[in-house]
Amino acid sequence: MRVAVMSDIHGNLRALDAVLADIARRNVELTVNLGDILSGPLLPAETAERLMALGLPTIRGNHERQVLEHDPARMGASDRWAHDHIGPSHRAWIASLPASMRLQDDVLMVHGTPASDLVYWMETVDPAGQRAASYSEVLGRAGDAQASLILCGHTHVPRSILLDDGRLVVNPGSVGLQAYDDDLPYPHKAENGTPHARYAIVERTGGAWSVEQYAVAYDWHAAADVAARHGRPDWAFALRTGRMPA
Repeated sequence: MRVAVMSDIHGNLRALDAVLADIARRNVELTVNLGDILSGPLLPAETAERLMALGLPTIRGNHERQVLEHDPARMGASDRWAHDHIGPSHRAWIASLPASMRLQDDVLMVHGTPASDLVYWMETVDPAGQRAASYSEVLGRAGDAQASLILCGHTHVPRSILLDDGRLVVNPGSVGLQAYDDDLPYPHKAENGTPHARYAIVERTGGAWSVEQYAVAYDWHAAADVAARHGRPDWAFALRTGRMPA
């Protein structure tokens, strides 16, 4: 079984198309999507249309939930842009997405962790900022999820960890946004350091899973120009550099 894994597209249609083209060259059997699909100052409706036509196994992320359920007057700027620029068919589609999914009995798809779409799994945020989570932290967040392979997103940081009990946890990184900052639970930045779109391929051979992480070039300057036109210079900088402004 050979599966391409995407997450955190955030309305970046140019990055999505580049990743899909790269996947098409790599002889995969299935492509899956781990959520946070539309939120951001780019092309949410167009991104939804592209994915709806493909019908990929897809789960929702925290931003799908927030766009559908939160009061627009209290939304962050990225969710509000998506909320205001998608139509009824797009809302119906994201409302239909499950919070988690099993590809088969021993492959689990989640957005954050098995327990929450908001918890970082392989990163930890403390008063000093964001850091790689310790092995014990990763193991604790895995809980009793029964799967040989667990696919997660949310942090935008590509990483994988093999637990001592044989479970492999894989985050493919973000297709659409390689840096962001947040104030919760403490102020922190996530920065991958380059603007390349990220995804992963997982493969089971002889009963064991392996993972390959990919970084794909695309026209990130054009994507950044869209963000700038839509009033988000922070996104424009992140899209061009994979870093946040100082």
